[in-house]
Amino acid sequence: MGSQPLPPQAGRKAGVTIRALLRSYVEHDDPLTRAANGVALLVASSQPTYPFYVLWVAGGEWWVACWTFVSTPLFVMVPALARRHSLCGRMLLPVAGAANAIVATKALGEASGVELFLLPCALIGLLGTRRNEWPAGLAVLLAVLGALSLHGHYGVPLGVFDGEGHAALVRLDAGSAGVLSLMILVSFIRARTSSARR
Repeated sequence: MGSQPLPPQAGRKAGVTIRALLRSYVEHDDPLTRAANGVALLVASSQPTYPFYVLWVAGGEWWVACWTFVSTPLFVMVPALARRHSLCGRMLLPVAGAANAIVATKALGEASGVELFLLPCALIGLLGTRRNEWPAGLAVLLAVLGALSLHGHYGVPLGVFDGEGHAALVRLDAGSAGVLSLMILVSFIRARTSSARR
């Protein structure tokens, strides 16, 4: 009596409700901000699976990839901040991405290729701002350059991987950074086109 199964509609309704909540959290009047919000939640949702990909492709001390979770709250905060200040929300996204790349590089080592994730951060700085917001875009580009300047200064990585493991990580990170960059290009160019029509 007390443990009767839920009707099938309950599961569907819960799925629809979660989807609706996420859609409403990402929604924004400004197309550029809406694009940034979508990318932020996409990255946040993919972070919990990253250590398992590292385990699968590289083995070794894969658990050090869990350090990337430190940046997850920053990605989740992007839409909330964007509700208060659109530009600040948009710029938190590449800053969170650069911070994530720095932490991941210390954890996995420079030989993992994880610094390639700085490319999507630079793209957001370039495409996520309008002409009158160029100082913010420039600040993001300088932050990305600052992160790049850390190359060669990370010291001993937290995790140990053999040569094959590092090669597998480079393939994983290069592919992931490439796909993310492509998604950012499509999302932000579409958003800029939509903004220009207004």
